[in-house]
Amino acid sequence: MTGPAPVVARARRAVRAAVADLPADALVLVACSGGADSTALAAATAFVAPRSGLRAGAVVVDHDLQGGSDRVAADAAGRCRVLGLDPVEVRRVVVHGAGDGPEARARTARYAALDEAARRLGADAVLLGHTLDDQAETVLLGLARGSGARSLAGMAPRRGPYRRPFLGLRRQQTEGVCDALGLAYWDDPTNGPRVVTAAGPGEAPTQTLPTRSRVRGRVVPALVDVLGPGAVPGLARTADLLRDDADLLDTLAADLLAAARLAPDDVPADGAQVAPPAVVLDVAALARAHPALRRRALRRAALLVGCPAGDLFAVHVEAVDALVVDWHGQGPVHLPADRRASRTCGRLCLGSSAGPHPPPIVPSGTRRTQE
Repeated sequence: MTGPAPVVARARRAVRAAVADLPADALVLVACSGGADSTALAAATAFVAPRSGLRAGAVVVDHDLQGGSDRVAADAAGRCRVLGLDPVEVRRVVVHGAGDGPEARARTARYAALDEAARRLGADAVLLGHTLDDQAETVLLGLARGSGARSLAGMAPRRGPYRRPFLGLRRQQTEGVCDALGLAYWDDPTNGPRVVTAAGPGEAPTQTLPTRSRVRGRVVPALVDVLGPGAVPGLARTADLLRDDADLLDTLAADLLAAARLAPDDVPADGAQVAPPAVVLDVAALARAHPALRRRALRRAALLVGCPAGDLFAVHVEAVDALVVDWHGQGPVHLPADRRASRTCGRLCLGSSAGPHPPPIVPSGTRRTQE
């Protein structure tokens, strides 16, 4: 009796390792878009879960950003049901609001839908179909933004309920899984390696494609052409190495923030009290720290008082850092979401803005802090 194709066996091993720690009868949900990556993941999970004493279902998110997206979502859900996944839900989301752009807004809406489904269904884990190629693209995007180690660390294999079993597989391999199992999958026209500059029949012009799709279709092939086929695995390996470094630095930065943090009541009674929510820090304790740890601690403090991570740029953190190490009586630093940081009597206070204030800092580029 012949076994499965090698690529199918590898996909199943990856899923088996990703869910090995889950308790018996736990529910695992596959986030399935209908593309090759998530369809291969759905198939591997449908095979592995019952043999591991687990239940497996799927959530299909329809972003409603392309004509016919409802049909694509329905087809994906149907394939998941044929594979034996249960429950299978289709969640239609509305992508709106301000932020980093349509890709970021779609991602926010998608994860909100997945979070809600996981809570309501009592899922222990949600599996995502990101591949090694996706990881390499994430590193390239982080490099282009001038991001720090946390962004360059790419996507973690596990974060909260989310698990990415396929980070060691190439996109070509997930397509191979689908082909070996006779599974149809959706080939997203905005996702392909298109290098055209003008639209042909039925094609989207390159300039209208999402940024990640343009990186996938033009930048990655150019890198492979110049540096060889090892360029993509090398970028993913860089993410793995930097993730360990970033984890350590984040832990040390959290320790620094805890050591420097003061209770708001400790602020001198001279009118400098910041209205809650506030984080109050000892400037001397911060100034003694290494800049890499201090800036990470300051970014974490800004997040604690309500600054959105996607809007918090390196220029903001650098301006707050100047209140610590380059103090010459400057006024408050205005931060995203109407927050501010100010220094008074050796105390750095971060919290809600109040009253008139000078023009806010406007980032000169798209460089972000550690994400």
